[in-house]
Amino acid sequence: MHRLRTCAARLRPLTASQTVQSASQTRPAAAGAPRTFQHIRCYTAPVAAEPFLNGTSSNYVEEMYFAWLENPKSVHKSWNIFFRNANAGAPPGTAYQSPPPLGASLSGLSQAQALMGAQPNVEKLVEDHLAVQSLIRAYQVRGHSIAKLDPLGISCVNFDDAAVTLGLKDVDLALFNNRLIELTTGGFYGLDESDLDKVFRLPTTTFIGGSESALPLREIIRRLEMAYCQHIGVEFMFINDLDQCQWIRQKFEKPGVMQFSLEEKRTLLARMVRSTRFEEFLQRKWSSEKRFGLEGSESLIPAMKTIIDKSSEAGVESVIMGMPHRGRLNVLANVIRKELEQIFCQFDSKLEAADEGSGDVKYHLGMYHRRINRVTERDITLSLMANPSHLEAVDPVVQGKTKAEQFYCGDTEGNRVMSLLLHGDAAFAGQGIVYETFHLSDLPSYTTHGTIHVVVNNQIGFTTDPRMARSSPYPTDVARVVNAPIFHVNADDPEAVMYVCNVAAEWRATFHKDVVVDLVSYRRNGHNEMDEPMFTQPLMYKQIKKQKPVLQKYAEKLIAEGVVTRQEYEEEIAKYDKICEEAHARSKDEKILHIKHWLDSPWPGFFTLDGQPKSMSCPSTGLTEEELSHIGKVASSVPVEDFTIHGGLTRVLKGRATMVQNRTVDWALGEYMAFGSLLKEGIHVRLSGQDVERGTFSHRHHVLHDQHVDKKICIPMNHVAPNQAPYTVCNSSLSEYGVLGFELGFAMASPNALILWEAQFGDFNNTAQCIIDQFISPGQAKWVRQNGIVLLLPHGMEGMGPEHSSARPERFLQMCNDDPDVFPTIPEDFAVHQLYDANWIVVNCSTPANFFHVLRRQILLPFRKPLIVFTPKSLLRLPEARSSFDDMISGTHFQRIILDQGPVSQNPSGVKRVVFCTGKVYYELVRERKNRGMEDSVAIIRIEQLSPFPFDLVKAETDKYAQADLVWCQEEHKNQGYYDYVKPRIRTTIARSRPVWYAGRGPAAAPATGNKKAHLLELERFLDTAFTLDAFDGHS
Repeated sequence: MHRLRTCAARLRPLTASQTVQSASQTRPAAAGAPRTFQHIRCYTAPVAAEPFLNGTSSNYVEEMYFAWLENPKSVHKSWNIFFRNANAGAPPGTAYQSPPPLGASLSGLSQAQALMGAQPNVEKLVEDHLAVQSLIRAYQVRGHSIAKLDPLGISCVNFDDAAVTLGLKDVDLALFNNRLIELTTGGFYGLDESDLDKVFRLPTTTFIGGSESALPLREIIRRLEMAYCQHIGVEFMFINDLDQCQWIRQKFEKPGVMQFSLEEKRTLLARMVRSTRFEEFLQRKWSSEKRFGLEGSESLIPAMKTIIDKSSEAGVESVIMGMPHRGRLNVLANVIRKELEQIFCQFDSKLEAADEGSGDVKYHLGMYHRRINRVTERDITLSLMANPSHLEAVDPVVQGKTKAEQFYCGDTEGNRVMSLLLHGDAAFAGQGIVYETFHLSDLPSYTTHGTIHVVVNNQIGFTTDPRMARSSPYPTDVARVVNAPIFHVNADDPEAVMYVCNVAAEWRATFHKDVVVDLVSYRRNGHNEMDEPMFTQPLMYKQIKKQKPVLQKYAEKLIAEGVVTRQEYEEEIAKYDKICEEAHARSKDEKILHIKHWLDSPWPGFFTLDGQPKSMSCPSTGLTEEELSHIGKVASSVPVEDFTIHGGLTRVLKGRATMVQNRTVDWALGEYMAFGSLLKEGIHVRLSGQDVERGTFSHRHHVLHDQHVDKKICIPMNHVAPNQAPYTVCNSSLSEYGVLGFELGFAMASPNALILWEAQFGDFNNTAQCIIDQFISPGQAKWVRQNGIVLLLPHGMEGMGPEHSSARPERFLQMCNDDPDVFPTIPEDFAVHQLYDANWIVVNCSTPANFFHVLRRQILLPFRKPLIVFTPKSLLRLPEARSSFDDMISGTHFQRIILDQGPVSQNPSGVKRVVFCTGKVYYELVRERKNRGMEDSVAIIRIEQLSPFPFDLVKAETDKYAQADLVWCQEEHKNQGYYDYVKPRIRTTIARSRPVWYAGRGPAAAPATGNKKAHLLELERFLDTAFTLDAFDGHS
């Protein structure tokens, strides 16, 4: 019966006065302590009041009670009435009602029923508790939508005209009912004003009670308002992990969580002073210069520093950051601590450019700095990646570099290296690369174990209102797809910002998952300092002009609290102003702008101290016969016991073994030789892209799958040598932009790794065009940053239609920086010097041996350049497209052009025509020449390295065949492919003494026909043109 009484008491709501009275009888109240409510068990029906409850019957009654709980109809009516009355709080002695006698009138029965109805209804009791739980959940789910997040007070997430009201501190029922309509669709869940002082037990899904397990409804509402409807809005209830939801609830609901020490508040004020006064200094000195200042969002600086401090405390040693242009100079100055004079001299229009590259504007530059974190007294490395104006393009690059640094230092959990990404509100919602990057966040070969995203939400995108810029309520809604919690915070409340950033850093350290901080702020100026925002947002900017700066607000708050005096505040301002003035004076001594001072990814020990290559030569890229045989055996075996491979793969491996015995390699085996040898030499190799493990064309098979055991795999490449470097081969998500950006970032971290991205088909590279155009092609010129990434782009006209035919070589060649009209001087090691001066290398190999050499050359060169390889499709299995070990042994090199070693080389004067070509079309030309019996009169020369153009070797060949016609033959259409790149360079080589004729498909809008017959007809026509010696008679 004790359990019965306890259960009834736990469900029954008490009035606040009863609770306080009971509590005061059990413990003395501390002087000045806040009023709290503690649940006190109150048994309203003493055992003595019910004479039938004694020691011998209590067990029987308890069994009856449990039976009644399961099914009220399973016990006699009298017991049903007793238990219901006892649970509903019947006064002592009245819970038991004897059943009416058999002959009793109906009026007696109705009186018993009336007595039951007069007591509190247990259903109402349960409904009220459920209502309170629903109310708590409503705040947790939707409280953020009515929080006071906008510093300007002019907008809300629904984009209507109603201003958002501050959360209710003193609960007024009328206002509360209106609030509940916004929070829920069901109003006040049946609770009314009379319930406000009732005490309800709190569910386990809330922490608002702190140490108390029950609170009056009025206090429940007040605490929920304080937790969810003030300057912080928390979105987390969509997360499908209960522990994570509970963790967040505890961080925001527990009473008194946002308490800061005096020292923390002073530090926060000092950071706000630096953030604000830096922008004001720039405005005073260079009022007409673009700088994309942080005015209106100055809380970003203490936000970032808080994240870094907390992460350093958790053991993070390196933070890699990416951000847009707004606030970049402030971040460089006050977060990374770039020397102020180096920033200020960027504004000097008379500053001479160094000869290190073409450079970039100051608000795109990056930085790398290792320093002591003053809060934790630990070393920390901060790296801000350089980036273009293409917003969010840097996101995957940052993630790739972070992954690489984690990989090289053995940080498998992300405890030592982390990424921090800053975003603008319009770009975060509008740019698809954000979504692509989020989807890499939990993939095994791409995860960085949690990124902290900070959205500087100034509620406008250039001139576009949010209602025109996105369809979602918040700019951050894209983060929901990966269950990342989103913390919205009013940027005009620096303490709220600081708290949220602490929680974000703790979340990342605890769960190693992404988290988003939405810093809701405003932009005091236009898009840049020269822009007039009143043209398009007049009302918003009228409000902004009235807005008191956040530093002033916070300083006044702390002065009022007695944390600092006005004099101390003014001294802090004067101190930083003096630092800026002194740095400005020093900046005038700078005469030359050195871009290398802004390098974001240094490679210690790879270059000389002044950043130059240690040599300008490249050793042989060949291997010993023994090494080739050994790697070939690994490639044709399964180095794991009890592993069952597919029957088709057994034939593939046997075929490889036969080739190794015959000292030959096909394309897949040539690639295997290159990778395996580099791994053996301690060079990490990472191959990434769609379906790369098997290969789009089922030729690679670098990951073997057991046919009987799920997820049991074998990667033979990781069994080449005992102390080899690891080989990473990973199928990527179906993304090009994000994944290529990721691999580019990975390649930035170290020069001693071969990082390759393979497109499923070459034409898919155009989905990643931004990374190619803005980072890979001009990266070194803009940011003095070398990169050795390799792009493998399957290319070739195979009659498969306009898609999947062309990798668009014309686009890559158009971006090459060599001059078509100048024949270069030819020094010793000309080939290496030419590579060093190039912005990237473009090749189309026609043999596996040359592909093998060009991959090894990427690592053996004393510098790094991006390599673009147009890889074949039909050549993968073409018997003629195999190479001998003789072309790959020690002493051999990559061949920039491959000469015709046939009969024509014995009698050059008898050659009527020289056909230059590249790639797969060579084999079709050779076949056609043989069919026509023209081996003595037509020479076919393959240009394997298109850029930088092999002027020296082409000149030797044109001089050799001085009397022959010169023809460029390609399978691509005339306005595509290589013709427009090659023709002027050959003409320069021969001093324009002869024309360079064209044999190939005519101009077209599409890369290829979709009709197989038309494809073959086009091939027949241009081969006929190539071998008809009078085809160009009469042409000029």
